[in-house]
Amino acid sequence: MTEAHPITPLADAEGEVVSLLQDLIRLDSTNFGDGSGPGEIAVADYVAQRLAEVGLDAQRFSTTSDARAGVVLRVPGSDADAPKLLVHAHLDVVPAVGDWDHAPFAAEIADGMVWGRGAVDMKDGVATILACLRSWARNDVQPRRDTVFVFLPDEEAGGTHGAHWVTEHHREWFEGVTECIGEVGGFSFDVAPGKRMYLIETAEKGLRWMKLRATGRAGHGSMLNDNNAVTALAEVLARIGRHPWPIRLTETNKRFLYELSEAIGEEVDPANEQQLLRVLGPLAGLVGATFANSAQPTMLNAGYKMNVIPETADASVDGRVLPGFEDEFDRTIEELLGGQAEIVDMFEDIAMETTFDGATVDAMAAAIRAEDPGAIPVPYLMSGGTDAKAFRQLGIRPFGFIPLQLPADLEFSKLFHGVNERVPVAGLEFGTRVMDRFLRSC
Repeated sequence: MTEAHPITPLADAEGEVVSLLQDLIRLDSTNFGDGSGPGEIAVADYVAQRLAEVGLDAQRFSTTSDARAGVVLRVPGSDADAPKLLVHAHLDVVPAVGDWDHAPFAAEIADGMVWGRGAVDMKDGVATILACLRSWARNDVQPRRDTVFVFLPDEEAGGTHGAHWVTEHHREWFEGVTECIGEVGGFSFDVAPGKRMYLIETAEKGLRWMKLRATGRAGHGSMLNDNNAVTALAEVLARIGRHPWPIRLTETNKRFLYELSEAIGEEVDPANEQQLLRVLGPLAGLVGATFANSAQPTMLNAGYKMNVIPETADASVDGRVLPGFEDEFDRTIEELLGGQAEIVDMFEDIAMETTFDGATVDAMAAAIRAEDPGAIPVPYLMSGGTDAKAFRQLGIRPFGFIPLQLPADLEFSKLFHGVNERVPVAGLEFGTRVMDRFLRSC
């Protein structure tokens, strides 16, 4: 049944969201992760200018350098006593490599899609939020709750120069904020004919990015050597890469599997890869990665000459941990190292999970169903990470909710950081209507 929803979306927001996204894509804000690149300053300036055009006094700020820039704006709500909401989005994108069908920074429209780097990660979200804010200012409307909007640099490299810096240096911006919404949630998935689920993120895996080092005896490549660092490290990486991590279900995954099973009329077994592929189709990889801890070797570096056995060998491993199963992950990695290598450097970030209930969740569901009466909103756990981790450490309850309605055959999860990133025009307009409803009523 569709919930009553008195808010009527503002047509001018939907009308300009596509052009805003095109402008944003054409401003290169590539984050290479090593301090090089253009930074986010051009995009931050654009956001601040588009807000100033409609009389919104946003603050453009820089973090660790002039190029690492963002924008913050607080919009007063109609209910001053209501707990405050944070809406966050990031301005940087990953590098655009590979052979694209349409130039990655041209923002061309083809086949009903806006193409370009950032189209779904996440300049679409920036455009959606901008469109709503500009429309509110033109039409003299406001959200129910005081709402803080922050557009951030450096999410694609972990947020050291973005969300984590901001929460350390400007905690006053978030005073009174109890909940936040950000990227990678609210998108649709056609689970069966006439049944469309909308995945709202309520949990994220944590990070364990590890640099491993094996140490051995250096020597000539022609000599026998039973203490070869390269051999030891290769054995460790093989154990880690092939380890069969056991299925572990969080409360979010239990609810997701229940809703999915109800929707398709059969019980879904998370250990059955063939069933997951059949039922989830293009989302099987994204969702399947959330039923267990994981660790993937990603980089390997050793030696400096063909005939020299090096003293050390290094490798990088991308570890992802489920909320509640962090200790199990750490114990397992120590066992897999087997004394043949050590962890010499690690970047950690928290795993997190919240419940799928409360007035904010109800408002999300109502806003979606107002636009899609047959929608089935469900919680899901994201295998990657977002800036929400930084805000969670301030005690803010996080959700992923940048709504999109997607074509049934679009392999959405492969668009993130992939070649030919694109977003459907109709889906973007749908998402803008839903976001407008949600933000004004939640």
